[in-house]
Amino acid sequence: MKKTLFARLCGAVHRLFHRHRVCVHPRYARLESFFDLLPEHWEEHRVGTVIYRGRNELREVERDGVTMVIKAFRRPNIVNRLAYGILRPSKACRSYRYALLLRQKGIDTPAPVGYYTERSGFLFGRSYYACLKSACPHTYAELISGNYPGQERILAAIARTAATMHEAGMIHKDFSRGNILFGEQPDGSVRIEIIDLNRIRFRYVGIEDGCRNFERLPGTPAMLRILAEAYAQARGWDADECYRLMLKYRE
Repeated sequence: MKKTLFARLCGAVHRLFHRHRVCVHPRYARLESFFDLLPEHWEEHRVGTVIYRGRNELREVERDGVTMVIKAFRRPNIVNRLAYGILRPSKACRSYRYALLLRQKGIDTPAPVGYYTERSGFLFGRSYYACLKSACPHTYAELISGNYPGQERILAAIARTAATMHEAGMIHKDFSRGNILFGEQPDGSVRIEIIDLNRIRFRYVGIEDGCRNFERLPGTPAMLRILAEAYAQARGWDADECYRLMLKYRE
């Protein structure tokens, strides 16, 4: 009896200082037990196929008929471990919430599946975010590798997507070549998906901020002109002014 009581006490102390949180979208509730043990699956069983390894790691994982991309975020520095442990939502949590919000606003991003976070005491530890594998096979980087067919339509669609986000008071602080996916649809339209969502910020986006948001997208002056004209048309602004500002923030 004493041993059982002691074990329970130890368990309570462990939960106090080693808490983790699992959030799974209701549509994928059958994956909750998998998410509950995600670090074990990730570290010990090496689940999935690595598709990127750098500061963070991405793997493609198939589980119970669901093909996901899971992102393991690098453990932050000690200051951010404290901030995420007490004050701020984690990158994984923000990615999940922002994906839901973007989709509500009609902005495409891979459907969120869930996330896992853990902390030890007041210090944040590991976090993982999972979304469905995108149906868009290309990134913006491919547009600058040569004379990509349909380039003008794709660039215009990217600009309109950015305009929709900005009109909704959202700006992606890493709007770059790897975070914009695209694919051509059977009806001839272009589908744009935005990823790496944890760096979205929420505020009014005027013409200066809006045009500056394109500064990390490489391209020729002709490509920039297409972006400027489509963006200006979507927001009711002057195309020449948008083009001038986009050039300005590349100098």
